[in-house]
Amino acid sequence: MEVKRRTARSLVSKLSSVSEQTRTEALCELRLMTKHDAESRSLIAEAGAIPYLAETLYSPSPIPQENASATLLNLSISTRGPLMATRGLLDAISHVLHHPSSPDALQSAAATIFSLLTVEDYRPMIGAKRDIIYALINILRTSNSPPRSIKDALKALFGISLYPLNRSTIIELGAVPALFTLVVKDGRIGIVEDTTAVIAQIAGCEESGDAFRRVAGVGVLVDLLDPSTGASARTKENAVSALLNLVQCGGELVAGDVRDLGLAVFDAIADVAENGSTKGKSKAAALLKVLDEEIDRWSRETRFGSHIIRSF
Repeated sequence: MEVKRRTARSLVSKLSSVSEQTRTEALCELRLMTKHDAESRSLIAEAGAIPYLAETLYSPSPIPQENASATLLNLSISTRGPLMATRGLLDAISHVLHHPSSPDALQSAAATIFSLLTVEDYRPMIGAKRDIIYALINILRTSNSPPRSIKDALKALFGISLYPLNRSTIIELGAVPALFTLVVKDGRIGIVEDTTAVIAQIAGCEESGDAFRRVAGVGVLVDLLDPSTGASARTKENAVSALLNLVQCGGELVAGDVRDLGLAVFDAIADVAENGSTKGKSKAAALLKVLDEEIDRWSRETRFGSHIIRSF
């Protein structure tokens, strides 16, 4: 362990060298150490590497930025506290998200954000960085974004949306059109599954109803439940979860949107309630119950009979 500690200190000291070549060589070695030796991560953090790595993220050159981004990602696996305690780290990561020198640097930056978000206490802190959220959304809406960057951006947005107060910010910054465009135009199962997972989370706030209505979101979610679309079981369960959150937040207005799509919607939800995972069954059963309650209330208030449920 002492040998590793001395090695870490030696490499970190080289990060302050006036020689660009020396700094780059040290970065490459630190990246390899943090990738292959879990024990070295805390030693490298203790040696004071994180501020140097954060500063290097502003480099316009691909090699330094890539290696610094990857090293921080590796460190975030087991030393999240020291990273979050480093002043300016999130701003430096945001810079990479907005100005990546390469696709690899972008992917590592997005993945680092997701890694930090596994700590519940960090979600409001990261969610307060609107520039990070905007950059992640921009990855989704950029046509030539690499698939791995898209998946990491989706995972990061999912982590941010786990904190309820962040959801309205995500919607405000334009996530809903970007997410539904991915669902409609991207046929890759993994991408669609991750996208609908984010959609399900951000559906759980008051602002979701109007935002989803502007992109015909309810119709898209219902379409995913149709067997002819070939959606995966996970995608269907995410769609059900999104509809449940929408109805719970939007009440009768959203329930009416679902009701207007026809009786087949209820059959599709019932299928998930019968054949889904334990969590999926629970969500589908809850959605059917909420829809029945909202429709019954709507029927009473409009003085029509309960026969309206059978009039599709």
